[in-house]
Amino acid sequence: MNPIKPSHWDTLLAFDQKHVWHPYAKIPSSTPAIGVSKTQGSVITLADGHDVIDGMSSWWATIHGYNHPVIKQAMHDQIEIMPHIMFGGLTHQPAIELAKRLIDLTPPDLVKVFFSDSGSVAMEVAIKMALQFWISKNNPEKNRLLTVRNGYHGDTFATMATCDPDNGMHHIFSQNLVQHFFAPAPEMGFDIESDNSDIQAFETLLQAHHTTIAAVAIEPIVQGAGGMRFYRPAYLKQVRALCTQYNVLLITDEIATGFGRTGKLFACEWADITPDIMCIGKALTGGYMTLAATLCTQKLVTQLVMATRDSSCTAQPLWPIL
Repeated sequence: MNPIKPSHWDTLLAFDQKHVWHPYAKIPSSTPAIGVSKTQGSVITLADGHDVIDGMSSWWATIHGYNHPVIKQAMHDQIEIMPHIMFGGLTHQPAIELAKRLIDLTPPDLVKVFFSDSGSVAMEVAIKMALQFWISKNNPEKNRLLTVRNGYHGDTFATMATCDPDNGMHHIFSQNLVQHFFAPAPEMGFDIESDNSDIQAFETLLQAHHTTIAAVAIEPIVQGAGGMRFYRPAYLKQVRALCTQYNVLLITDEIATGFGRTGKLFACEWADITPDIMCIGKALTGGYMTLAATLCTQKLVTQLVMATRDSSCTAQPLWPIL
């Protein structure tokens, strides 16, 4: 594509402002979006020629920078061979190799990988996995989630219901969403000595409602969209122990925290825990294309297989699909 002449940018931006609905933008927008002409490394070149540093890494996704030669070459090579093929009943070497690497890189015992196209969908799949697990055990009453305030897990309907109900972006949909349980947000501070009142409040809710809770969903170590709220690994470790104690699943949302964002490859490693279900995305492709994945443990796989073979089970435990 030929470079756009500066004189043409005004026309393009005017059309954009009138017709393009950008994420989290007000309608109508009082200010136009900022035009971008090119990217390189960590630098964004604006339509007016100014260079700026992308301090948010394109919503925390472009961890290797823009126009990385290795990633670009891999994309060129793949598009020449097979730009697309459906994944239903078919497979291919890149998907298999990626699944192998993810199983090797993520915490122990995460053995099954479900690929999807975005972080929100990865969380939707995780929720379906959790609900299906309990349906397959003939415990369909375990159909609610427990999470913490200041959290963010996506913009689709199931995930909106797990975002902060008051300070999040989705409160206007509150009458349309499944009502889940919200514990107080973890106390801020990575290295603090805590009185554990936050985890005590969390346990109080879990103890009262564990018979109807399918899973706990949480962003490990840092709540990104909630204000970059870092909390202590001991809290996460206690959450894992409480989930085991009260017989609920643990879903960790590593979509923003995964692939080195917190200083370890995955934030769960700070607490040395393995969740039952883990969601990853964003940095999975370095921001070069949309891709996400949901991984789960052998415990979930074994239960679904057993339920499939058990003709007395009233559920129909099919693997989650979207």
